[in-house]
Amino acid sequence: MPIILTLTVVVLGLISFITEWLPADITALSIAIALMLLGLVTPEEGVSGFSNSATITVMAMFILSAGITKTGVIQVVRNWILRWAGNHPSQQIFVMGSIVGPISGFINNTAIVAIFLPIIEEWSKRKKISPSKLLIPLSYSTILGGLITLIGTSTNILASGVSAQLGYGEFSVFQFTKLGLMVFIIGLTYLSLVAPKLLPNHENDLIGQDYNLKDYVSEVVISPRSSLIGKTLQQTKIQRKFDLDVLEIIRDKQRFSQPLADKVLNAGDILVIRSSREELLKIRESNGLEILADVKFQEKPLEEVLASGEEKIAEVLILSNSRLIGTTLKDLRFRQRYNATVLAIRRGSELVQGRLGKIPLKFGDLLLVQGPKQSFVGLQTTRELLVLEEKKVSIVRRKKAKIALAITVGVILLAAFNIVPILVSALTGVVLMIVTGCLKPGEIYGAVRWDVIFLLAGLIPLGIAMTKSGATQWLAENLISLGGHLSGYWILLFFFIITSLLTEILSNNASVILMLPIAVEVSKTLGLNPYAFMYAVTFAASNSFMTPIGYQTNAMVYSPGGYKFFDFTKVGAPLSILMMFTVPLLITFIYGL
Repeated sequence: MPIILTLTVVVLGLISFITEWLPADITALSIAIALMLLGLVTPEEGVSGFSNSATITVMAMFILSAGITKTGVIQVVRNWILRWAGNHPSQQIFVMGSIVGPISGFINNTAIVAIFLPIIEEWSKRKKISPSKLLIPLSYSTILGGLITLIGTSTNILASGVSAQLGYGEFSVFQFTKLGLMVFIIGLTYLSLVAPKLLPNHENDLIGQDYNLKDYVSEVVISPRSSLIGKTLQQTKIQRKFDLDVLEIIRDKQRFSQPLADKVLNAGDILVIRSSREELLKIRESNGLEILADVKFQEKPLEEVLASGEEKIAEVLILSNSRLIGTTLKDLRFRQRYNATVLAIRRGSELVQGRLGKIPLKFGDLLLVQGPKQSFVGLQTTRELLVLEEKKVSIVRRKKAKIALAITVGVILLAAFNIVPILVSALTGVVLMIVTGCLKPGEIYGAVRWDVIFLLAGLIPLGIAMTKSGATQWLAENLISLGGHLSGYWILLFFFIITSLLTEILSNNASVILMLPIAVEVSKTLGLNPYAFMYAVTFAASNSFMTPIGYQTNAMVYSPGGYKFFDFTKVGAPLSILMMFTVPLLITFIYGL
């Protein structure tokens, strides 16, 4: 019965992960609660994920990554890309990957992509090439680079924690670096030579054209018979009554921009508004507004058409740890909160049309935002959003860069030479980041991706329940009865393939929790090297290249690159297959079976 109950919880959890009934972290927390309610784990075991060394280490590494980011250490390499990337796609990808990949071995790859996204976009504009030629390789390079060391990804750290629970001890910082470097070189070679032929080429010269803004932004003039005359914009309540935003008011060639709520409207005023065609017709019929001819944005850049004075327009990405996820622009009162207006939303290749204010926001959504320049300074400093343009130098604490770098190197060396456990060195590094001023105390909470922390904390009890109930052993015995006659390489390959597929539909961390104990049990029973199987599962959990949803960095580049879902499959499937057959061979060659 414990086995049946445990596997039932697993199946229901899988269904929830796949269908996205709930966010992944809430699903994981629900799994832990279900296990406690069913008596499959004790309350202490059910919450042990929050005190697990892997969870705390991952949290500390997020903060250390923030210290590196805030001091501008990574941004120093921007000039290297500009200098050496050249004009050929293969050379551009190789130079970019050679830089971001190794960095991802020591700094969280989500932070790397967040920093390099605006750099790559700006560089693409200078070179007059489509960002879609570089952003998937950017994501894939950071995933491959994260395999070089233990601290490259949260998945590696979690696998190390599971290894300790199973009695094999934690991994050292450079335990599988030899394998990781070989895999990275193979992957980067593929990305440089093969991927350019498979990557889409989405022309993205004008932001306005990319978003089809002439269907959203229009100008209307207030006629002498309009009921709006003599009222302030706020009194008219047209922004509430209709799905529109007034971006500017033009009066006798003079432009008024936000804030506009207290502006009294006169006959002849021209309102620059964001709205759907249907709403425009309703407004005209009920309020005496006349729609002017369509603004021809193709004639000059959108910024010159819409912006005046201190106004600007930019793309803003919803980050994975954003509290905005699941809420709507209307609920957020986005315009009031950020003093900026969302003109359009892009979700991958989908252009979200119509009722923008009522669409629940998702991780990876790209917002086209217009507002005063000062508003974008505020947006650049929030942990909820990423403005896809380089941050101003003043925002970065460059004077602390050497200190932050020294702290991070110290953390790595202390753990690498087994002077102290990685947990202790990482927490020490966190305190030093604050004491030295590399980070402000309040910034450490925003640096942590709490969705990942809750995901880990919720899944760790599942691993305990699988072992306690006998479900792990039962699954291992059945797998052995089916394929026990195969050679060690083919069994290793089987676990790599299964874990890779689970990663694409669940998450990398969930795949490790489920598959690593089973793989170790099978290896023990067959007398094979358990470390080989642990490395296979760990690397397979990061073998997430075929969809934009399997790995967080893929989701981050999905919308900015203007990709379609199957662009990832076209480029990532050959890479995944290459990894499936190469990694088990390398493991067999380096570590033996």
